[in-house]
Amino acid sequence: MNQTERRMLDMLKRGRDQFGVVAVKAEFEAEGTRPDELLRLLELAWRADLGLALKIGGCEAVTDLHASRLYGADHIIAPMVETPYALSKFVDARAKVYGEADDSGAHFLFNLETQTALENLPAMLPLARKGLHGIVFGRVDFTLSRGMPRGAINERSITDAVLEVAKSCAASDLELVVGGSVALEALPALREIRSVRLDRFETRKVIFDGAAVESAQIEAGIANAVEFELAWLENKRDYYAAIADEDMPRIRMMRERSLAGKRRRLAAA
Repeated sequence: MNQTERRMLDMLKRGRDQFGVVAVKAEFEAEGTRPDELLRLLELAWRADLGLALKIGGCEAVTDLHASRLYGADHIIAPMVETPYALSKFVDARAKVYGEADDSGAHFLFNLETQTALENLPAMLPLARKGLHGIVFGRVDFTLSRGMPRGAINERSITDAVLEVAKSCAASDLELVVGGSVALEALPALREIRSVRLDRFETRKVIFDGAAVESAQIEAGIANAVEFELAWLENKRDYYAAIADEDMPRIRMMRERSLAGKRRRLAAA
């Protein structure tokens, strides 16, 4: 581990011990996590004694499910599931990869992130109860799906939609996870949702236990999560910059050889 990664590990341990952090998160979908990045995050999670949540590329992303099983992901999330049919695809894919008698201990959830999915939720709940563990409410995409600007994420109508899903989860004994620009401004909404049901909430890379929203230290916890994510991006930038630069001396040498050869050929002509 390099110096930045050791600092990141300290942040995760502090998050675990003081702020209710329970897992870190990677995405094969929108974030496009590469295998080497996932391995770095997995080591950090293992060393910090935290879980790993992995958002796969779609409801029937079988290769991603094989990867989630190989890496030992604790939470597997399928994105953009809007209909009972799409949800059935995820349930079937999960059974195909993990087996009907799944003993992995992993929890499977689907992302509710559009108005269409909300309208179809009553028809999707029976399937979810039989084959999955819960729902992740993606507030950013949900807000955008309503034609509202991203900055409207904490408006009353969005919180009311999350509360509607929270009530359904409570009645169906399904976990509810809330994501989407979780920052200090989201805390009042999260506390209201928690009064109905909130098992976990997440920033882009860090997942908190739902009870953490009631802690007096939650503002410091979110600040710690933001600091971790910034360090993650800086470490990623430096890692790929080092790879990009590692062959520069040889590139320069080969260019010089090529130019020298051209000069010799011109001179001979």
